[in-house]
Amino acid sequence: MAASVRDDLLAAGLLVFDRVGFEAATVAAIRTRARASNGSFFHAFGSKKELAGALFLEVLRHYHAAVLAALDPVPDAEQGIDRLIRAHLDWVVTSRREARYLFEISRSEWGEDVRDAQRAQNARLAEGIERWRAPLVAGGELLPMTPVMFVSQLIGPAQIFCRAFLSGRDRTDPRSEADTLIACAIRALRPLDRINKQ
Repeated sequence: MAASVRDDLLAAGLLVFDRVGFEAATVAAIRTRARASNGSFFHAFGSKKELAGALFLEVLRHYHAAVLAALDPVPDAEQGIDRLIRAHLDWVVTSRREARYLFEISRSEWGEDVRDAQRAQNARLAEGIERWRAPLVAGGELLPMTPVMFVSQLIGPAQIFCRAFLSGRDRTDPRSEADTLIACAIRALRPLDRINKQ
């Protein structure tokens, strides 16, 4: 029962934060949306900020799972680049409310309480990508660069389209640019002589 109430409050928090933002959201509005009592809210979370941090970690976990699923079964270099970019774009579009929360609404000032847990989740994502990437770098299939640089070249350009989509500045589905984003990432991440000519 407690897990169900907690999940209901997280889902309600996501809806309320998406509708009015973190600052304007109230515990009362979240409780009403979740059909939870004041006692139930404060049994599950000490504050709106604590709920926001827990929600951030939950959404981040879902995003990372979607990204890592793209690497199973283990792809070659170009397949992996393709799958990772498409996984990012698909998750943003199909989980738009969660993506808005993760990339547009969440704020570092209330995330300090979950920073260690966030680092641990990010480390698991990085390790999963590195397990796929490191052998390809060693074999000359991917250019050598730091993991941070690799991810920035892989996802950074796609994220620009996604942020415009999430903020409403551009209503175009970012997946419509997938082929171009993938082609650019391949050129940025693979040695020129290893790029498949099709």
